[in-house]
Amino acid sequence: MPTSILDSFTCAVVTGGAGGLGKAFAEYLHSQGKKVILVGRTDSNLKETSAALGNAPYYVLDVGVVADAPAFAKKVISEHPEVDSLWNNSGVQRVLDVNDLDLEKLDQEIDINIRGPIHLANAFLPHFKSKKSAVILNVSSVLGLVPFSIVNPNYNGTKAFLHFWTMAQRTQLKDTNVRVVEILPPSVGTDLHRDRENPDDNKPEKGARSSLSVEDFMKDVKAGLEAGDEVITAGPMGKELVKKWYDAFGKQYDDAAEQYKP
Repeated sequence: MPTSILDSFTCAVVTGGAGGLGKAFAEYLHSQGKKVILVGRTDSNLKETSAALGNAPYYVLDVGVVADAPAFAKKVISEHPEVDSLWNNSGVQRVLDVNDLDLEKLDQEIDINIRGPIHLANAFLPHFKSKKSAVILNVSSVLGLVPFSIVNPNYNGTKAFLHFWTMAQRTQLKDTNVRVVEILPPSVGTDLHRDRENPDDNKPEKGARSSLSVEDFMKDVKAGLEAGDEVITAGPMGKELVKKWYDAFGKQYDDAAEQYKP
């Protein structure tokens, strides 16, 4: 397989592509000559980002409404048959208290963070397998390794699920043309904390010393993608946590993966 992840695809669907990390991913891919297809829930934000990226095509979709995934994939493939990559970036982070649990918020978070990426990948996979090479990229979180954000118990759990799912997805597709990549962000200064009492508590410019700016985050992500890494994080905290996790459990998983027969 090519060394750089970027050599494995030409056209990427980026969910949550109109803001935050998704917009940063889309801008980077566009700068590298990739065709970018933006996906999100808010038409006005998509329209603005599309214009900034040379009128990139975009689609309004709530990835948490998983029943829409097959028709969405069919439409994208029909209109853009060159599509060969899915960037599962959409995600929400809810503040939840188990003493007074908002089950509607909990279920919506599970639908967006877990079921959405699974259903979308499943819908695109047959098409991707028809390509010379393709990429599925899932954005999890270091909170899926160490759930230290106590106010976000469901988010931590969804990202742990996505981390383990991605590992198995990669192993089960190892003999195909589809590469599976995971990005595990640490705290980054986006609007992910909009649901908190202080929505800016992850902004470096607002004094959040443990958070990375989007620019610093992307420096490490770019380096990882271009080096061909299939597990990518950023910043000192992200790199330390991911290294510790794989040092502790990586070999045991790798041994099991070597025994897996599709």
